Parts: sequence; structure tokens; C-alpha cells
Amino acid sequence: MTYEERKAQVRSYLGKAVRVEIDRPIGYVHHKEKYDLHYPINYGFIPGVLGGDGEELDVYVLGIDTPVEECTVMVIGIAHRENDVEDKLIAAPIGMTYTAEEMYSAISFQEQYYKTTIESL
Repeated sequence: MTYEERKAQVRSYLGKAVRVEIDRPIGYVHHKEKYDLHYPINYGFIPGVLGGDGEELDVYVLGIDTPVEECTVMVIGIAHRENDVEDKLIAAPIGMTYTAEEMYSAISFQEQYYKTTIESL
């Protein structure tokens, strides 16, 4: 996937409702080589949709404060990674809104390791 295709793909989801399967629920600990990554929010993917890394397109889910297995949410933002091969969607329950700063604060547990900018609705 080219850079332009990647950007067009993630932008096509802004403002749309999507079903997300959660593979890293709130409280999940991802053991990395040099550190452990603790997930304070639900994190998953859109089934069957491949992202820039060739795996299913990742989604940060804000506004659901308990671990869930799946949910239908509205895409309210994009975490654009300048130094990676993928971008990530940011979603919340329909009707919930967040500023770009609030979104970054919620996802910084992981995005602090990348050069990330937030695009919001």
C-alpha cells in the first residue's frame, strides 16, 4: 500500500460507524522487548480491512470504560504516524466527541513512541 493509498483509506472512515473487534481490552498488558505496554482503553481492529502494515486496520476505542469484546462506534479521528507504515483510527460511541488533544492524551500510552499527529472530525 502506498503512502497516498494509506492516507485515503483511513480518511474514508472519518465520520462513519464501524464494528470493531477488541483484541486488547482495557487492562491488557502487551509485553514488548524493552517495556510492557498497559492498555488503559479498548483497542482492536475492523475485521477484514487491511491497514498499511498488511494486518487488519487498528482502532483505538474511547468512551467505553469497561473491557469489551466488540462494539459499534463512530470514527472521530485518525492517529497519523509519520515514522511508521500504518495509521490508526480513533473511535467513540455514536454522539460522543473529543478534541484532538483529548484523543492524543488517551492514546499517548502507545503513540508516545511514534511521531503522531491527530486529525479529527
